[in-house]
Amino acid sequence: MTNPSHATPAEHDHVLLRTDGHAAYITLNRPTALNALSHPMVLRIEKALSAWSLDPAVELVVIEGAGERGLCAGGDIRAIHDDAKAGGDASEGFWRDEYRLNALIARYPKPYVALMDGIVMGGGVGVSAHGSVRIVTERSCVAMPETGIGFVPDVGGTYLLALAPGELGTHLALTGAPVGAADALLCGLADHFVPAAALPALARDLAADPVHTVLERYVQQPPAGALGSARAWIDHCYAADTAEEIVARLSASGVPAAEDAADTLLSKSPTALKVTLAALRRARRLGPLERVLEQEYRVSCAALSSPDLVEGIRAQVIDKDRDPHWSPAALADVTAADVDRFFAPLDAHELRLGATAPSQEVVW
Repeated sequence: MTNPSHATPAEHDHVLLRTDGHAAYITLNRPTALNALSHPMVLRIEKALSAWSLDPAVELVVIEGAGERGLCAGGDIRAIHDDAKAGGDASEGFWRDEYRLNALIARYPKPYVALMDGIVMGGGVGVSAHGSVRIVTERSCVAMPETGIGFVPDVGGTYLLALAPGELGTHLALTGAPVGAADALLCGLADHFVPAAALPALARDLAADPVHTVLERYVQQPPAGALGSARAWIDHCYAADTAEEIVARLSASGVPAAEDAADTLLSKSPTALKVTLAALRRARRLGPLERVLEQEYRVSCAALSSPDLVEGIRAQVIDKDRDPHWSPAALADVTAADVDRFFAPLDAHELRLGATAPSQEVVW
């Protein structure tokens, strides 16, 4: 992973910054990599947001992605794979700064408008779904797919999904299933639907007019989603106390979509499933986002020494054989001690985020 303090000119161009009227704009500019976040990108965004928060000429911030495919597909997991294999600490430094950025976005004192068009996954959720104005389109594909690479939802994902109605967040966290606009709205991951074709005009209008005025011009009703009608089986099955019981309930439900979800879960890392379930349940009791991000940092750092993270990225991204060999291979073989290891204190290496007060009120 690149040393963030020595970003190259090309890396500098991966985040484009500009102001127009009373708005400031962040454009994630790695379209060939689906705008995946690197450490230098995270630091450049944080520096810009900190400066704009103190600039009276900037009244709001807009974040968008370059290209046609999406806002951001997540963090640079190839770099994390290489770092984990090397036993280095670059990933820990990346996550420390990334999670600080997520907390900054959640507490930002000015409207933070996220254009969540196209693919918005993992770290892309972290730089958008904590914002105060989150806009999805008919092309939006929002997901936290970490269990498929032997990892656990992070960037505040367990915080957001723990707040979703019923057990919808548990379903999304464990399966990694993507959702469209209506379901993102239902789950509390977004606020407004705007057709994709209208986003350029909306972004331009924000330079001159207040956020609420611009939203009134463009917000529409989204196409129908799928999760609302599935609440009965999702809430029943995912309320179980263990991952094994969740799979058993899904398999025995008689509902084809639930049975498909059971098959999906059995393809994921058993360790990641159990740790994710524990992280979500703990997140519900932790309180503010900062406490959850601190927990996620413990979990993420522990995952670096788990064989499933390297193996999952290998299978999905490096070799692309889609045939990961998880260790342990079965849910029953993942012990409580195995799960507890991911939540062990990091002592002097803990991430400590200060704010615990409610998010600052944003006046539009």
